[in-house]
Amino acid sequence: MLLDGHSMAYRAFYALPVENFNTATGQPTNAVYGFASMLANTVRDERPTHLAVAFDLSRQTFRSAEFPDYKANRSATPDEFRSQVGLIGELLDAMHVPRITAEGFEADDIIATLATAAAADGFEVQIVTGDRDSLQLVGEHVTVLYPTKGVSELTRYTPEKVAEKYGVTPAQYPDLAALRGDPSDNLPGIPGVGEKTAAKWVNQFGSFDELVARADEVKGKIGEKLREHLDSVKRNRILTELVRDVHLPLGVADLARRPFDKPAVGQIMESLEFRNPNFRERVYAMDPAGAAETETPETVAGPEVDGDVLTAPGALTAWLAEHGKGRTAIAAVYTWALGTGRVQEVALAAGDAAAWFDPAALDQADDQAFTAWLADPDHPKALHIAKHVMRAFAEQGWRIGGVTADTALAAYLEKPGRRTFTLDVLAEEYLARSLAPAAAAETGQLSFDAPEEDAGAAARALMVQARAILDLAELFDGRLAEVGAAELFHDMELPIAELLARMERYGIAADRDWLTGLESQFAAEIQRCVDEAHAAAGHPFNLGSPKQLQEILFGELGLPKTKKIKTGYTTDADALTWLATQTTNELPVILLRHRDQAKLRTTVEGLLKTVSPQGRIHTTFNQMVAATGRLSSQDPNLQNIPVRTEEGRAIRRAFVVGEGYESLLTADYSQIELRIMAHLSEDEALVEAFLSGEDLHTTVASQVFEVARDAVDAEMRRKIKAMSYGLAYGLSAYGLSQQLGIKPAEAQGLMDTYFQRFGGVRDYLYNVVEEARAVGYTETLLGRRRYLPDLTSDNRQRREMAERMALNAPIQGSAADIVKIAMLNVDRALTEAGLGSRMLLQVHDEIVLEVAPGEREQVEALVREQMAGAYPLRAPLDVSVGSGANWEAAAH
Repeated sequence: MLLDGHSMAYRAFYALPVENFNTATGQPTNAVYGFASMLANTVRDERPTHLAVAFDLSRQTFRSAEFPDYKANRSATPDEFRSQVGLIGELLDAMHVPRITAEGFEADDIIATLATAAAADGFEVQIVTGDRDSLQLVGEHVTVLYPTKGVSELTRYTPEKVAEKYGVTPAQYPDLAALRGDPSDNLPGIPGVGEKTAAKWVNQFGSFDELVARADEVKGKIGEKLREHLDSVKRNRILTELVRDVHLPLGVADLARRPFDKPAVGQIMESLEFRNPNFRERVYAMDPAGAAETETPETVAGPEVDGDVLTAPGALTAWLAEHGKGRTAIAAVYTWALGTGRVQEVALAAGDAAAWFDPAALDQADDQAFTAWLADPDHPKALHIAKHVMRAFAEQGWRIGGVTADTALAAYLEKPGRRTFTLDVLAEEYLARSLAPAAAAETGQLSFDAPEEDAGAAARALMVQARAILDLAELFDGRLAEVGAAELFHDMELPIAELLARMERYGIAADRDWLTGLESQFAAEIQRCVDEAHAAAGHPFNLGSPKQLQEILFGELGLPKTKKIKTGYTTDADALTWLATQTTNELPVILLRHRDQAKLRTTVEGLLKTVSPQGRIHTTFNQMVAATGRLSSQDPNLQNIPVRTEEGRAIRRAFVVGEGYESLLTADYSQIELRIMAHLSEDEALVEAFLSGEDLHTTVASQVFEVARDAVDAEMRRKIKAMSYGLAYGLSAYGLSQQLGIKPAEAQGLMDTYFQRFGGVRDYLYNVVEEARAVGYTETLLGRRRYLPDLTSDNRQRREMAERMALNAPIQGSAADIVKIAMLNVDRALTEAGLGSRMLLQVHDEIVLEVAPGEREQVEALVREQMAGAYPLRAPLDVSVGSGANWEAAAH
């Protein structure tokens, strides 16, 4: 079996969404995962005795020397893909699968050489490739496996299949390809000649050479086209023929499969965070030595839990009295949606004991005993995704006090950036234990649809979950101390979880009629854009079809070409924005308007679906998504509500003050990231710029450009603002040039001048990376760590990505921590003051409160004091506050 490495890796890259496959350090892994999965499945199905993977060495081959425009139309390799090629190579090396390259030749030529030699030696040969040129190798003993859907479905090309599909024999396929041309390789064909005509000629004349010799016999316009393009198709014929005698470092005999280096394979999969048991099992099944021995501890079923199913009156009270004094783990089956929920089952585990009960079946005495025990802070408790459990239990009238462990939050703090926090995954990873049946879903909810006679099994399964939570809690006590996260866990993340649970239950009032009116308004504007676009094009078309847009913009209208992509020329938003500046044609502007309105309408439709019967929207806050510690929200995503346009701000007017309250109050930090950068860098000039009380960007611009403050124009200020914020986000000179629309050299010069004025910032940015490289992690002002092992990677792309994260994490993470401290301080101060006002939302650096009648001035003073005093920065925190009847009116 011979594989075209680059071809199949590219297929995998585009088959799996890159955003779903990233390590905690940000390294994309979709191509590696897809390639390894495809390889495992194909080896399993085909059982080859000999195996190799061929790779292109570079685009400089004998073909590009013959035809400089060969493959010149291909866009630059995406950085996200390039950084994975080396990882695929490392995995193949650990599997002892030969990977072969040859200077001046393509992977196809390597495969052609090995396939020809292997067939001559009596082998059955399978070629796995997405390049149709390999079809010329198909024969009695050579089969091509060609991907027809991502990398999961392969079509088997035999001589009969080639003839059926293309109407020619495999030997004639290069003749067909030469006449047809190959857009993917930038080989021009004959205008008007497709595969059917090309196949007809090849069959009529017997061969390409014979067709060329008798070209005069082809009549009509098509014959003229053939003769006019003879030189180019003759060149095509040379280039489409694969070389079968490339000098290679390995022969067929050297490709016999060898046992894996199992520890090396395991280390690579762990570093890439490939923890899916099914995936790992399939990869190890490829090992010729057998897959019985694995690199990870054997995963076993969870321990048998000899727990009590509590149904008799008084049983729960007695169990709590005997076992509930020490740390107790709680697992539950519950539902939650649109601000309401119900707890269906509860399991407890403490010491060697466990219990299960149905909340609906509790008598009054047991319910009161459990309610009191649950709220008692002196009885420590362990939960999984505590916020969700607190939220659901509150609907039952239960408040949880004394939470000392949250296994999901602990896993997040130990490994920020990991994607999965389900209980089954954590149990398997940390306890080498399989939880069955279902374990906690991403939401933290459990689901058991057991028939009546299996109710006991479901109860035992839930007790197994509780036991796993208890064991994980004990394990994480030590782990968090080892990584210096224990204080952050107990003093910040657990209290924030409790506050967020309350905020999610409160929700925020929504004006359904206003949202409905906006939806109609945006729908009408979308239709107007469609009508205008049809008029501009001269005929109807689908505005959502990239193919039709390409035909109209670049074909019918002849507008300037945008960036070349696989399917033609890009019509994304950046391309349309550029086009709008290059032409007086109104269509690009109409298309941009259409997309903007469609996005706004989608946002409003999503909001309408989440308005509860009580007229409030209950978002869910995510504590464990951003590796920097920032909160995000979903269902709906309130960070996605636009604020820069009037139409976007109109959506914010739908969030209103609720019944029984006087107004909404919003408060956020001004330039918190830059203040943190000034604090961390200890740059006196930057600190002084903040302390002056003048406009920061104007003050900095006057120093960088060496002009008086009143001589700083809008463009100067824009450049400095972009760069100042960019530095806080790890922006490179190239990234700055793209953002400002200037040349990279000018952007680099701007950064150099900035650093001359603010040397402390320059030194800080350099030192923070070098310090992180030395210790392996960055740290925020509050001690939140982000581990970046790729800072010492030999892979340049991985290393540079980790360096950008090292620049970004301390500033962004410190901002996230300060906002959380401010939230806790404000909430505590409201309680201590006995006020009825409450916190509803946290979005970016802003918090939104619902103010009780007569409390506005007191709440505003309290919020300003608590937020400004959240952390003592050298460039002091500055708080902006506003109030009004809706979110937009409360802007400041």
